[in-house]
Amino acid sequence: MPRAVVTGGAGFLGSHLCCTLRARNFKVIAIDNLLTGNRENLADLEGDPGFVFVERDVIDGIADVVDHVDRSESIDLVLHFASPASPPEYLAHPIATLEVGSIGTRHALDLAYEHHARFLLASTSEVYGDPLVHPQPESYWGNVNSVGPRAVYDEAKRYAEALTMTYHRLHGLDTKIARIFNTYGPRLRPGDGRVVSNFLAQAMRGDPITIYGAGTQTRSFCYVDDEVRGLLALLDSDHIGPMNIGNPEEFTVHELAELVHEIVGSDSELVFEPLPDDDPRQRRPDVALAEQILDWRPAVGLREGLAHTFDWYRGNGG
Repeated sequence: MPRAVVTGGAGFLGSHLCCTLRARNFKVIAIDNLLTGNRENLADLEGDPGFVFVERDVIDGIADVVDHVDRSESIDLVLHFASPASPPEYLAHPIATLEVGSIGTRHALDLAYEHHARFLLASTSEVYGDPLVHPQPESYWGNVNSVGPRAVYDEAKRYAEALTMTYHRLHGLDTKIARIFNTYGPRLRPGDGRVVSNFLAQAMRGDPITIYGAGTQTRSFCYVDDEVRGLLALLDSDHIGPMNIGNPEEFTVHELAELVHEIVGSDSELVFEPLPDDDPRQRRPDVALAEQILDWRPAVGLREGLAHTFDWYRGNGG
């Protein structure tokens, strides 16, 4: 039975990957320090003999992770998803964010190298910064403010990409880099600082929906089932290097707020606050590479995905 290690395994995306890999008959080791992750995300795997959870900060090293399983078995996949991911989270933990992107990535790569495992890095659309090219193809180098407050996340991921490709060039490691665009769905913590969860949580409470700026900035939202399907397709492929995995449908933040109004049945007031520093004006993935190589394209539209997420929040005390 093949074996996978998922750092950040108790997080939003990491937990979905753990469940999907178990469904594929992988033995799974999830590693998480629970800074932003939640053990409840892994409740479906509790008691599963093919699943092990290790509470550990990847910054402190993970070379001994095989001590928690049969040492005679190799590790086939390493998926590095450990990191705070929303602006409030990474701004609250700036040093940890920088270190998990640098030291943590090095430890995850070393584990993959030791076991000749395939490696997948969870990168982000934030590597494009406030883009001057639209939509953003993988060939675009980005427009990032390296000294702004968001740089703790943006530059951590850019460094992680550089380190990943260096391991490939230097050691021949089989590496994949997923540039993930705004993803949402069940297990995304209400009000965690990402725009979809914030809007849904505010509308469900009847609180004002907070829009930063005029709401004319655009985003592209990918439902978690589509995202996981794309990530696993990338993992199964022979492609080396970065690939956009996101939904190319583009919406203004104001349009998102109105759609949340409609789905929740809320009459929450829309309130407007100043735009944060370096907030991108537009964001939309060019997914031509994923379509061509992976035969992948998202299938769940924003209205349908928001309805699924709203139903999950209602059923889980959101």
